[in-house]
Order: sequence, then structure tokens, then C-alpha cells
Amino acid sequence: MAKPAYPITPAVRFLRAAKVDFRPFTYPYADRGGTRHAAAQLKVPEERVIKTLVMQTGDAVPLLVLMHGNRAVSTRQLARVIQTKTVAAVQAAKTISLTGYQVGGISPFGTRRVLPVYLQRTILDLETIFINGGKRGFLVEIEPSVLITSLSATAVDVAAASC
Repeated sequence: MAKPAYPITPAVRFLRAAKVDFRPFTYPYADRGGTRHAAAQLKVPEERVIKTLVMQTGDAVPLLVLMHGNRAVSTRQLARVIQTKTVAAVQAAKTISLTGYQVGGISPFGTRRVLPVYLQRTILDLETIFINGGKRGFLVEIEPSVLITSLSATAVDVAAASC
């Protein structure tokens, strides 16, 4: 049996177990390259590259936010939507303990802890998206509806202009 040309991560195991169709893509990772670099490497619009952000409420309740690569999250609007006073990004070290993934390789699939997932509503309008497969330099192409069916994600309107 031939070895797959992509890493077998907890995210890949999750997608396989959920019988989700996905197409794997690897690319040369660049520190601080972000979604712009990934989109350029895959030759796709940056809005189709979805970033997974680990955040927490003011009461330290962790959550994931999925956002277009070319947009930022309005933490103020997100706090209103989920009815909490504040929302902020968590420290990099804490993301590893919550998700099991390094910054730059965070996938919403197969996280160490099951976290609530909030999804920018306009992502659902795209035909397919590219989202991290659980390793730096590794994305999977999926249909956006998978985020609702496999993660029970909640669609929200919290996009802000890119920073």
C-alpha cells in the first residue's frame, strides 16, 4: 500500500471517520505568511482560504471562529452575538493545549477538546473552501456545509475589514 502524499493528522482522521469528501493540498509553509501566502501557493482567492481562530470569552470559555482569509473578526460583534462581555484571541501556548495544533496549523477538525465553533455566514455561499488540515503547509478542500454537519458550527455575521 502506497503512503499518502499528505500527512495523516487528527483532522484527517476526523474527516475520514465522518466520511467527508476532501482534497488534500500541501504547500511550502512560510512563517507569518498566513492565508495570503497559502492562497498564492494554491492559486485561489484568499476569501476561499478559511482561517481557524482560537478565542475565548472574558470568562475564559474557549471557542473557535472560522473566517475568510481576507477578513478579520469583529470581536465586539462576536461578543454581542454570543451574549458575553468580551471575546479575545488566546495566547499561542494555550491554543496547543486546547486544540492539539500549532499556530499556523490549527484545524477545526479533530481538536483535543471539543469547542463551540462559530462560522462567518458568508463562507457558506462559497462552492468549496480550503481549511487547515492540522499541520502547517497543509490544507483540505471541502464543501462549506461540512462545517455545519460535522462540527455543528453556528453561522454568524462577525466579519470586519481585513487588518
